[in-house]
Amino acid sequence: MTSSSCSNSMAITGFTLTVLLVVGVPSTNGQLSTGYYYKSCPGVFATVKSTVHSAIAKEARMGASLLRLFFHDCFVNGCDGSLLLDDTSSFIGEKNAAPNINSVRGFDVVDKIKSAVEKVCPGVVSCADILAITARDSVVILGGPSWDVKLGRRDARTASQAAANSSIPPPTSSLSNLISSYRKVGLSTQDMVALSGAHTIGQARCTTFRARIYNETNNLDASLAQTRQRNCPRTSGTGDNNLAPLDLQSPAFFDNSYYKNLVQKRGLLHSDQQLFNGGSTDSLVRTYSNSASAFSSDFVSAMIKMGDIRPLTGSSGEVRKNCRRVN
Repeated sequence: MTSSSCSNSMAITGFTLTVLLVVGVPSTNGQLSTGYYYKSCPGVFATVKSTVHSAIAKEARMGASLLRLFFHDCFVNGCDGSLLLDDTSSFIGEKNAAPNINSVRGFDVVDKIKSAVEKVCPGVVSCADILAITARDSVVILGGPSWDVKLGRRDARTASQAAANSSIPPPTSSLSNLISSYRKVGLSTQDMVALSGAHTIGQARCTTFRARIYNETNNLDASLAQTRQRNCPRTSGTGDNNLAPLDLQSPAFFDNSYYKNLVQKRGLLHSDQQLFNGGSTDSLVRTYSNSASAFSSDFVSAMIKMGDIRPLTGSSGEVRKNCRRVN
């Protein structure tokens, strides 16, 4: 996400809609419930949102980064906050796994959120749940849909770099690999296409799209390639960390422009354009490109399903006092 003013995107509220659950009627999945902290920490939502809002106001790109943390956490052994753990003498964490190193960010913001929540409700709210709430708030603040977040997850006491390396689909993925990666965690092809719409916000490093802008021509708009080449040299090791918006039109606003770009062969990542490249997902991309409401509804459903991936509940895991280390 670019450093362009977040205030403009937050002022646009027409696209924002509340989807699905009725307030006051908690939805449950196993032991997860939208009313989980109703009595134990009623101030959790206001506390989290305030800190997220401040972080995004300071840097609009942070909204995409916080949303991505939830995705990268849930795809590795479930939504258990394992991504947030620093390395220890007993295990190697996930932060330095190939999909995460020099890529995932926002850990300092999560620290601030956790600290603020601990002041309101000490030892009550898990880091895994904080990631879930933070992801929702980031989307809403940037103009996207809202939903009632199911809560009650507990935090893992360990992490797995190997699982992170094998579970998170890389930007070089083919369509079949993307479908397979999502299916392994219980998400459908439709969920995959809808969740990919998160790339309507955020930025990517040159090293993740260099091969596409120099080597792919059949499914890449020539003007986009030329534009991106100006800030991403062909030679590996040069400008690797230079950034480009995933959505050229509205990189600081959560909308359906991502899909419109794909139809025009303007997906920045190889894996993005795979969703519209003569394959089985072309029709769904067209649907989302033509209907912001259809995208919003399916994105919300997919986010809720992703939050249900193998949560630790009951007496499993713990509620960490510090998201970076076990108690």
